[in-house]
Amino acid sequence: MEKFYTSLGLMSGTSMDGIDASIIRSDGENEYESTFDEFFEYDQALYKDLVNLRNKINSANDIIVNSELVSEIERKITLYHAEICNKIINKSDHEVDLIGFHGQTIFHDASQKISKQLGDGSLLSNLLKKDVIYNFRANDIANGGQGAPLAPIFHNLIINKNKIELPVFILNIGGIANITIITSNKNDDLISYDIGPGNCLLDEWVRKHTSYRYDLNGKAASIGKIDEIILNQATENFENINKNKNLSFDIKDFDLSFVRGLSYEDGLSTLTKFTSEIICDSISKNAIKDKTNKINLLVCGGGRRNLTLIENIRNKLPNNINLDLIDDYNINGDFIESQAFAYLAIRSLLKKEISFVKTTNVKKSCTGGILVKNY
Repeated sequence: MEKFYTSLGLMSGTSMDGIDASIIRSDGENEYESTFDEFFEYDQALYKDLVNLRNKINSANDIIVNSELVSEIERKITLYHAEICNKIINKSDHEVDLIGFHGQTIFHDASQKISKQLGDGSLLSNLLKKDVIYNFRANDIANGGQGAPLAPIFHNLIINKNKIELPVFILNIGGIANITIITSNKNDDLISYDIGPGNCLLDEWVRKHTSYRYDLNGKAASIGKIDEIILNQATENFENINKNKNLSFDIKDFDLSFVRGLSYEDGLSTLTKFTSEIICDSISKNAIKDKTNKINLLVCGGGRRNLTLIENIRNKLPNNINLDLIDDYNINGDFIESQAFAYLAIRSLLKKEISFVKTTNVKKSCTGGILVKNY
């Protein structure tokens, strides 16, 4: 029988609002159980520091130019992770064997073979006196991959573990929207890629016009008027860009210039519709390729709480696609990625593959992550 490990996964998304933390117990293969999930919000000062830093980083050279600030914020981030980990570990019913530390992404450009996540794995290991696995993307990128998405192998596990009828498309709407296509229980059959913007444009528009960080339940978007001319032009421009870009995305790949001049509500409505159009077009193309009659589309990530966005997607999908929230299957859609990095940490420890040819475009399936034992 395979050994079970208790792993604490830490995920900080592109919304930069805080840390999702999860503990799972797993053999790193076909078995897992979730024992803890909780969200820890960044305080306003740390949130502002992160947004300010990310705004300064538009190229690989900017990381070097701002190296002192990067190091300063990285230390703050790591100390905060250590603080919440200590609280979690002290309350856990199981001895935590290792930490899966994703860190906070501030720049990602697969074409330059760079993906920078803030987070000092060595310092975290020293503070917690635990094995820490971090820098999950580097080996994939070194082997020709995009460095993302990395959660598909965990998506495959939860779908097969819960015996959900295949084929299944898992749509994760974070800052960037990505999709995993599952047609069998074999990891090598997984298909995954970044679609385009998820919450990133919506959240940025909200931050520019209000003191809020996002449009709660999509309420403001629901009362605005969509500018169809701007929408059609933006959608066409994205299609042209996407034809020549077979890469994973960073939120810096998108900007708000095309809705400049619209009112707050009209801009948000247009951006929400634009985001839904991009998502639906991508899903529909893959649905046409699939010869089966029915496809289960399960939505996870923070974007699933935007009711206007979800309704826009639902209304445009082909009739053979059944859209549900992943929560409808008793799977918590807020903590898929933090659980995923707990699982990836176990697989990394065991030198098992975490990325695959059709998920990140890596040349051949490979493991990833760096193990540190600084105690």
